[in-house]
This record gives sequence, C-alpha cells and structure tokens, in this order.
Amino acid sequence: MPEETRTEALLEELRALLERHVRPDLTTAVEGVLISRVDRADPPEPSMSGTVLAVIAQGAKHLALGERVFAYGAGQYLVASVDLPVTGHFTRADRDHPALGFGLTLDPSAVAELLLGAAPGDLPRATQGAPSGIAVSDAPVALLDAVVRLVRLLDEPRDRAVLAPLVKREILWRLITGEQGATVRQLGLPDSGLSHVSRAVAWIREHYAEPFRVADVARRCGMSVSAFHRNFQAVTAMSPIQFQKQIRLQEARLLLATRPGDVTGVGQRVGYDNPSQFSREYRRRFGAPPSRDAARLREAVRSPAGVLT
Repeated sequence: MPEETRTEALLEELRALLERHVRPDLTTAVEGVLISRVDRADPPEPSMSGTVLAVIAQGAKHLALGERVFAYGAGQYLVASVDLPVTGHFTRADRDHPALGFGLTLDPSAVAELLLGAAPGDLPRATQGAPSGIAVSDAPVALLDAVVRLVRLLDEPRDRAVLAPLVKREILWRLITGEQGATVRQLGLPDSGLSHVSRAVAWIREHYAEPFRVADVARRCGMSVSAFHRNFQAVTAMSPIQFQKQIRLQEARLLLATRPGDVTGVGQRVGYDNPSQFSREYRRRFGAPPSRDAARLREAVRSPAGVLT
C-alpha cells in the first residue's frame, strides 16, 4: 500500500477512535494520553504548552511561542519539550468537521531510559546547542501506526495495563529517532542545554513575582551568562525577562477570573508595583484592559472548550 494511502487510512481510523473516546476533561483511561475535540475556531488564547506530543487527526492549529509561529494540521505532530507560555488557536474547526487531536505527556525519565538502552550508532549525531522547545513535523507512518494502536487499547481494557506501556515506549522511540529527535532526546539528558533551560524555566515560574538578576539564574543553572542567554532564547524564543513577563500576565489573567474587581491588587500580587504599567502590558498581551478581559474570561470558564497543544 502506498505511504500516502496508508497515512490516510490511519488518520481515518484515528479520527473515529478519538471521536468515540473524547471526554470533557481531555483525559483517557491510559495515563498520560489526552484527546481533544474542538468544534469552533476560537480567537487565540494563552496557555502553557506542557511537555507533550500532540498529533492532529483533523483540523489545523496555529501556536505562537514568542515571535515564532508553528502551524500544523492533519497528519502532523508537535513536540513540546519544555512547559512554555504559548498562544494557540484552531484555524479549521466547526461542528461538521471538528478539530481532533491526540496528546501524550512526555516523561523525561522514560526518555532517559530509552537513551541509556540504545546501542551505539542507533541514535543520530547530537546537535550543537539547545534546540527549540517546540517543533513541528509530518508524522511518519510508523508513528501514526503506534498512536492508533495505543488509542485502540481504550477499547481493550484487559490488554491495556500490559500493552499500553510498551506502545508508549515505541512512540517515544519513534520520536527520539525521528526528525525532531534532538528536541525530545535533550528532554532525557540531565546536562543538556535544554535541561539547564528547563530548570531556569521552573525557577522563574515558581518565583515569577520576584525581581531577579539574569546572572543569578544562570549561575543557579550552572551556565555562563552568555551561554544561558543563547540557550534560553533558542528554547523559549524569549529572553528570561520577557518569559517572566509572560508568566506574570498569564497568572494575572487567571486571578482576575475570580477577582475581577481587584485589578490593582492582582497586579501587585504578580509583581507589578505600577498599576498603569500592569494595565498597559496586560492590554498589549490580551487585547483588552484587565477588568474588561476578566469579564470575558469568567464567561468562557462557564462554557470551556477542549484544548490540546
């Protein structure tokens, strides 16, 4: 069977499986496996990417990371190896042809285990520097086939506990040895540039409301300031200060959903001493002043739509 025909057959089966097993909270009976169904092309919304493999079975999506924009559709996959602040929206989705997506959480320890077990010469040559934290490629038949077999196990509860871990390992191996393998492999390497940046990302997310010196964060991650700047920009498409601002504004938006009348207090809580600066940067990021956007966000929370990176 020609590869294009095989790909379309796998996508057709995957669409049917995803439609049958989708839940409101995106989760499934297989740990780490997510299913998304979206029946409208909403405006772009900010979120965190998670560390995930996302395969589109139907529809198309745009995802923005800093100044980088990733577009992917049916038969393509996205890998996010760092939990990053992104803005995304489905560009093709309606009630007759909803966007359907498969997601698999990427576990660094599982990646490391596969790397340790690989024979010499099995893995592509390592690249210099840290790769982008997000990458997109066409899904090869072998990867789609493994994804379909994993989702099939949702219909086979007797076999699920034994076979699901094996198929997940196969999917990881396809990623590690595939076109975006450099991004996934560094997820399992404790001394990779991506791992150093991941530690910095985690620290900034935990201390986002506090001022910090970039040199101090670089030293905390065991890198020189110049190497830290270079690797952080490569992975996140942002400087550390820009990244902190993204996290502050996203956290502010979540807080305003429950405290819409306390714009000044929310701004201070996320690290803004100047209310005017907070309002200005918030409007620039989300397209509306904090109080007006909070009202819209509260309405959206009452009728959530499924989202998958």
